[in-house]
Amino acid sequence: MGGSGGVTIENVRTYYGEILQGSESLKTNACCTPDAMPALAKSALANVHDAVLARYYGCGLVLPEALEGARILDLGCGAGRDVFLLAQLVGERGHVTGIDATPGQLAVARAHEDWHRTRFGYQNANTAFLDGEIERLGERGLRPQSFDIIVSNCVINLCRDKRAVLAGARTLLKPGGEIYFADIYADRRLPSGLMDDPVLHGECLAGALYWNDFQTMAKAVGFGDPRLVADREVTVEDAAIRERLGAARFFSATYRLFNIEGLEPACEDYGQAVIYKGTIPHHAHAFTLDKHHAIETGKVFPVCGNTFRMLNESRLAPHFEFIGDTSRHFGIFAGCGTMMPYDEAATTASSGCC
Repeated sequence: MGGSGGVTIENVRTYYGEILQGSESLKTNACCTPDAMPALAKSALANVHDAVLARYYGCGLVLPEALEGARILDLGCGAGRDVFLLAQLVGERGHVTGIDATPGQLAVARAHEDWHRTRFGYQNANTAFLDGEIERLGERGLRPQSFDIIVSNCVINLCRDKRAVLAGARTLLKPGGEIYFADIYADRRLPSGLMDDPVLHGECLAGALYWNDFQTMAKAVGFGDPRLVADREVTVEDAAIRERLGAARFFSATYRLFNIEGLEPACEDYGQAVIYKGTIPHHAHAFTLDKHHAIETGKVFPVCGNTFRMLNESRLAPHFEFIGDTSRHFGIFAGCGTMMPYDEAATTASSGCC
């Protein structure tokens, strides 16, 4: 896991490199992915070494679609669980790079790199691991616009300068690329002093972003129209930790941010629609872009201008037919609205926009 900022980065190295000896050492379920996961993920995880799985502290499943041949960067890769999972899905033509600031975690990843290459049946390894803080991506010599996808799993909350992480990531993405990441959010702004508590920080709670501040920050660095993919409420059972956090509620949420210039501030209706071809591997019957867009195969699906562009200007384009243009405007797309994590009133739409 990679963070930065004096005490903060040292706590990351100590907490994840020395104090935690496995996921059973955690005091909350913030940094734990629930057992339920797609069959594809279970199958891929069966090929990941037990020593790597034991050092996993993510809060979600960073498994975007259409990965064959993709170049992926994992921010705060830890011992490499997600790197080795994704390495199977991009195939030998693709590549996954992990970056982390915790030497102990990276040592585990590197020690098992060749084991995984053999397990996957690859002639050459398609993974690499870099030392570095994810708030300083520009210092690692990574080529701008060289990645199709950037993932991160419960790490950005550990950083003090989250804007720097997002801005650096956008620089590394190709046009039409995306960040697909899981992290911890709060329903309100938390006292800044909590970041100095090594347990609250290490448990991914003290640095949780207020969800609306995250939306504002993402848009400010150029990721227009952030899309919420999945979310769950985080429970804090430890009485002492709960007391320090007050009434704040916490959520594990997965977002996707597309690197597309000029996305509009609201969902505008141009009378456009898409038809999903059902051609993305393991998604034959439907494709889910986010919580408001479950697109059935073969069905005309009305979309706003932003959604149309996300599908048409990304790696997802070959899997869709596109209907319409922007020559005629019909106002705001019906039902448009910002979606916050764990919005109990929101449901996945069968058609329509956010």
